[in-house]
Amino acid sequence: MASARGPAYLLTLGRWRRGLGIATQSRALAALVPGVSQVDNKSDFLGKRSHRRHPGILQLSHVRLPQVLVDAAQLLLLESSMPNMEKQVQALTNYLWSRHLPVEPEDLQRRAVHLEKKFLENADSCQMEKLCGEVLHALRRTTYHWQELSYSEGLSLVYMAARLDGGFAAVSRAFHEIQARLPEFQPQTLMDFGSGTGSVTWAAHSTWGQSLREYMCVDSSAAMLELAEKLLKGGSGSGMPYVPGVFFRQFLPVSPKVQFDVVVSAFSLSELPSKANRTDVVQTLWRKTGHFLILVENGTKAGHSLLMDARDLVLNGKEKSPLDPRPGFVFAPCPHELPCPQLTASKPLACSFSQAYHPIPFSWNKKPKEEKFSMVILARGSPEEANRWPRITQPVLKRPRHVHCHLCCPDGHMQHAVITARRHGRDLYRCARVSSWGDRLPVITPSELPPSPAQDPPES
Repeated sequence: MASARGPAYLLTLGRWRRGLGIATQSRALAALVPGVSQVDNKSDFLGKRSHRRHPGILQLSHVRLPQVLVDAAQLLLLESSMPNMEKQVQALTNYLWSRHLPVEPEDLQRRAVHLEKKFLENADSCQMEKLCGEVLHALRRTTYHWQELSYSEGLSLVYMAARLDGGFAAVSRAFHEIQARLPEFQPQTLMDFGSGTGSVTWAAHSTWGQSLREYMCVDSSAAMLELAEKLLKGGSGSGMPYVPGVFFRQFLPVSPKVQFDVVVSAFSLSELPSKANRTDVVQTLWRKTGHFLILVENGTKAGHSLLMDARDLVLNGKEKSPLDPRPGFVFAPCPHELPCPQLTASKPLACSFSQAYHPIPFSWNKKPKEEKFSMVILARGSPEEANRWPRITQPVLKRPRHVHCHLCCPDGHMQHAVITARRHGRDLYRCARVSSWGDRLPVITPSELPPSPAQDPPES
């Protein structure tokens, strides 16, 4: 009898609890983050579109390389007849992904002083002569030995097979961010620093091919430039290039007199030997920027930290070009110009994104892949405050009747928002449910809410 009454008793208890106004679990979770308040519908941003196509959605579907580029890459690899290509590609991919930044001389000296003090604590007069040797031995054993990559003709082909498609996908995602948010922007000139195999040129042509008339590709490797030119000509050294108006040079032009609408550095700053070199290059690239400076690196802590250094250098730079005094601001992914909350957290994390793509169908490379990368897009002018929505920085977790979103907000803080239709409204809940990692969520945070009108105190 007791077992038969059990379900009915629980149902009655549930109704009694709701009658007293006790919050359900989803509502309690939503209350954890009061910062996400309501959908930003001030300008009727949805219009006649469905929630599935709200303007904060920026994720691309699986990116495909132009078939002309795929055919040219396959032809070049077939003609090369290089042995063990699959193993070489995997080895280079692992090396590039695990690579650290070079150790600065100041850091090396600091480590040497620390080791010297440590050895002196346990040293006697007989061991003093060996102290210098022990310090040097410990430094060699514990310090990352960075080496500059010299791309020969063979290594350039391996790099093409390993990174052409992934680099194309990452840069395409960055270009799509600008195109989706500013469809009226039609650049005419582009400069690519560290152009490599030319993936930036191909991605830019796929995005703005109708307006771009000049592409300046800069790379210190003559073998890379020759390979990029062959890819443009369908895999041969002769013939007309598929993309017109492409120019190649081995040295970065430093004169600020000529600017480019879009300046790109993709996976190139990490190849520079020191922080001083990176500072000089970033300052030069910013002087050459007419509208957008796009920086892309691997989605690792080292790559993200490098990009944040470049971001701060541009935002805090006191050097003003007399030819273009316009200040800079962060167009993406940060909705603010404050210090990155990912780096200032107790456990720093890399702010990275993921883009799916179809790789070049080599014999070992046929399944769809994901490119994990970090990026920062800097623009000249003043930020548009009315449309600085929070950025989703991790995969969205969809649960019954609630959605978990990790957001980087305009106030410079991270928030773990648990969004429900009951607490936040149907529009915001449905927008959050169809959003993905890297999208922007159209919400108003408390600092953006209009002041509420004064209300009379309730009568007793």
